Amino acid sequence: MGYFLILLTVLLTVYGQIVIKWQVNLAGALPAQFSERTLFLLKLIVNPWILSALAAAFLASIAWMAAMTRFELSKAYPFMALNFVLVGILAVHLFGETVNPAKIVGLVLVIAGLIVSSQG
Repeated sequence: MGYFLILLTVLLTVYGQIVIKWQVNLAGALPAQFSERTLFLLKLIVNPWILSALAAAFLASIAWMAAMTRFELSKAYPFMALNFVLVGILAVHLFGETVNPAKIVGLVLVIAGLIVSSQG
């Protein structure tokens, strides 16, 4: 159950990040003027998809609190690195973000770090 809670935290966090990026891309560039910028952000905040991303972040926090009842922080927290891996992969596939050797090496190192740290 403990690892499920960690996985749930990761998946909810990734969902939130992907949805926010998707909706921000659809909304366009942040306006330069303060009043327009404020209206732009207010429209985003009441967007149902953005609200679902915020709800996912809240639920991720609840799942994380539950996970903390089962693990030491130093044992569980490295799994949060999966956020970087999943968001990186999904960003390429969903948003056409670029992949270069440095990003690939970085993701491999994150995964290797997770494997090493989970052994301790």
